[in-house]
Parts: sequence; C-alpha cells; structure tokens
Amino acid sequence: MLKVHHLNESRSQRILWLLEELGLDYEIIRYQRDPKTRLAPPELKAIHPLGKSPVVDDDGRMLAESGAIIETLIRRHGQGRLAPAPEDQDAYTHWLHFAEGSAMLPVMQLLYVKRLGEAGAPLMPRIDSELKNHLAYMEGVLQGREFLVGNALTGADIQNSFVLESARAFRLLGEYPNLTAYLDRLHARPAYQRAVEKGGPYAMGR
Repeated sequence: MLKVHHLNESRSQRILWLLEELGLDYEIIRYQRDPKTRLAPPELKAIHPLGKSPVVDDDGRMLAESGAIIETLIRRHGQGRLAPAPEDQDAYTHWLHFAEGSAMLPVMQLLYVKRLGEAGAPLMPRIDSELKNHLAYMEGVLQGREFLVGNALTGADIQNSFVLESARAFRLLGEYPNLTAYLDRLHARPAYQRAVEKGGPYAMGR
C-alpha cells in the first residue's frame, strides 16, 4: 500500500486528491505544522532530508516533489488515467512544471514579504506585477476550456490546483472569472472532496 506523509494545509493535499482520482489504496501518516511558526515538524526530517511534505512511500521507494510524485504515480499506477493524450504531452509537461517552476514563486514571495509589514513595501509592486502576469496567463488559457490540457482532467490540473488555492487564500482571484470557475469545478469533484475529508481540515482556497 502507498503511504503518504501528509502535512496539514500543504501541497500534500493534492497528492491525496490524485490518489482518490486514481482509486488507489493508501495510508496517511499525519504531521501537524507548528501553530506559531507554521513550519513542518522535525519528524519529517527522518522521512526525507528536506523535512518537507509531500513524501510518498511507494513500496519502499521514497518519492518527493509534488510534480515528480504526480508524474511517477500516474506512470506506475494510472493505467492511462490522468495522463495526457500523445498530442498533448508537450503542453502537459509545461503545466506540470509551470506550477512550482513559475507560478508559486511570486505567491511565496507575497507570503513572506507580507510578514515584513512596511519594510516589505518596496518589493510589493514587483510581486504584484508577477502575480498578475502568471494569473492572467492562466486566465487566458482557460478561456472556453474546462481543463488546462486536452478535454479531461490530468495531473497538470491537480498540480496547478495548489497555485490557485493559494491565490484565492490571498484574495487574488476576484478579477479572474475563468480561474475562479475552474477552481470551483475542481473542488466540486467527488474525488477532491473525499481527499479533503480524509486529509483533515484544509482552509486553502475557501
């Protein structure tokens, strides 16, 4: 059985969703953030040197990094589910890497700079510009489309869900109706809802 080292309110929620969509059996090993620092507990260091989540134990093979986990589990266990059509492979690879390679950087910068208060004010125009750049790009791609790639849910949608949940948590989606509707569609999926029920309280994107 797959084992998911799951940190509350984190990227590992999308791995639970992936597994629910694939209909795979899995065990959740839970970790809680420090309520003051919001950091992962030191116990995760014993699982992976980075001390971060998600980490998946797939029959003794330890998988880390959300995009790599999604790609690997779909390849090993998906039997074609959540994988792109051959003609969509390039777009799929782009979106799988876009989430953490591009879009999450200004989101994380916003998170940390906000904690600086007035000291972080000089950085905000550049961060705001980058946030709008990435969100507007996604908004345009989703015009008239239900999913990022092809005509069905793929791992790329699961990977990018956390980007939009984070953006919604910062109230950044108000001027992006396509992104708002897209995220609502993802959240309405039964597999997504089962994942949240099993993973525990998850306020991101609400």
